[in-house]
Amino acid sequence: MPRILSFLRRPFILDLRALALLRMGVAAVILLDIGIRATDLEAHYSNLGVLPLHVLYQFGWNPYQFSLHAASGLWEVQAILFGLEAVAATALLLGYQTRLATLATWILLVSVQNRNPLIGQGGDDLLRMLLFWALFLPWGRLYSLDARGKELPATLTYFSAATVAYIVQIALVYWCTALLKSAPEWTTEGTAIYYALSLDQVLMPGGRLLYPYGKLLYWLTFATYYTELLLPFVLFIPFRVTWWRLLFVGVMYGFHLGISLTLFVGLFFLINMASVLGLLPPVALDWLDKRLALGTQRLGPRVAARFARLRPHLARLRVPVRVRIEHTLVLTDQTRFLLCGMRNAVVAVLLGYVCWWNLDSVNRPSLYMSQPLRWFGYLFRVDQHWGMFAPAVFKDDGWYILDGTTTRGRHLDLNRDGQQLSYAKPASVVALFKNDRWRKYSENYLFVSNEYMRPYYCNYLLRIWHEDPTHPPLRRLEVVYMKEISLPDYRIAKPTREVLCVCEAEQPASANRNTRNKSGQ
Repeated sequence: MPRILSFLRRPFILDLRALALLRMGVAAVILLDIGIRATDLEAHYSNLGVLPLHVLYQFGWNPYQFSLHAASGLWEVQAILFGLEAVAATALLLGYQTRLATLATWILLVSVQNRNPLIGQGGDDLLRMLLFWALFLPWGRLYSLDARGKELPATLTYFSAATVAYIVQIALVYWCTALLKSAPEWTTEGTAIYYALSLDQVLMPGGRLLYPYGKLLYWLTFATYYTELLLPFVLFIPFRVTWWRLLFVGVMYGFHLGISLTLFVGLFFLINMASVLGLLPPVALDWLDKRLALGTQRLGPRVAARFARLRPHLARLRVPVRVRIEHTLVLTDQTRFLLCGMRNAVVAVLLGYVCWWNLDSVNRPSLYMSQPLRWFGYLFRVDQHWGMFAPAVFKDDGWYILDGTTTRGRHLDLNRDGQQLSYAKPASVVALFKNDRWRKYSENYLFVSNEYMRPYYCNYLLRIWHEDPTHPPLRRLEVVYMKEISLPDYRIAKPTREVLCVCEAEQPASANRNTRNKSGQ
């Protein structure tokens, strides 16, 4: 029996070095996410932006969720919270107070995601789930500041319920993505990639190169579908684990690199690439260790010399601190074993809940999980849905025109820096978006269920336009969508003009007085 158990747990044994790389990869992506989000502090997170707090509470708030970012509508408060998240993510990257840094980063990440659900994407779900499971993983044991002065672990391998949860979570991402792709264009027709590359809102240069080759797109559709559906099974094969791990990581890196070159998906591909770093087998990590050792030998003397020059200056800044330890907590082997067992039991229950949630997501809503049981998922944000291009590819393509009418009657397109209005299709629709968060917002802007958000975006655009004194004043703004339905067999539909929102600019008091004086003469 012990041999059978040892055999069955092989796929779930991870290398501590791989977990450390997973920690650094996740932290690096979070820092990049913070940097991108921080460019829109006012627009996306303040009351002066596109989703004021009272609108969030009225239309987009779940009572079980929490958000520190929703405590204030001031962008200055958001800046402080973003700074705190950056500090926590940097500590996580360096492995300083890793457990605390993981908890703080997870709390702040959940908080900022809850503040504006209109700009969220599937990669955000995976990012917070990686942090959630990492709360139970020793990913700060190596390659970290916490490891300084500590003896190396007796073994570099690690197994627990948390390693099982991490691997099952990775598999669930791809299994559910495939199972949700139920439309014929994925399963029988083989046209899904064609329709995906027909979307100018996400089309990248690599996609333009592939788009003319219909037969290639046909085979790429089935390759994508069956890769997502079948490849995760190799993670659970209990023999030749190293080979299967290398195959999975290699294919996933090629898969997501290909997505990033063909479709504009923001950080989605980087999050997925970082997520599989914990699966790297010892043979790959031994190879990396050798390369890093050679690099250290070459750079070590230079770094040491520069540090020696800085040491006198650092010594002046050093503040003497006396630390007195009154009590030392010593855990017996029996207590440690009991705590480990309790932690594994908690993780097992959480994993069961997550699997249950995903099973429900691939069926009609609430088929298995009743609504009263969902509060835990919403509170700790273990809720997840992996529906990229599912069940079918979105076919309502098009581009936005922000038709601003000046006080002199001219029509300008605010989406093209105030150029003369033109209904011609831009050479690159993707270039109209500042980043993927805005692209996702514009996608949600189309849905009738999100009609409440339209006037806030329109008025926000008017306000920031008039903040620049070089801009001609506007009296009216129309948010126009040039809808272009994706058709089969490379046929092109005629765009139709849809006005999604109209807002009038508030005239300055002086202008109103001048108007009244002229009318009285």
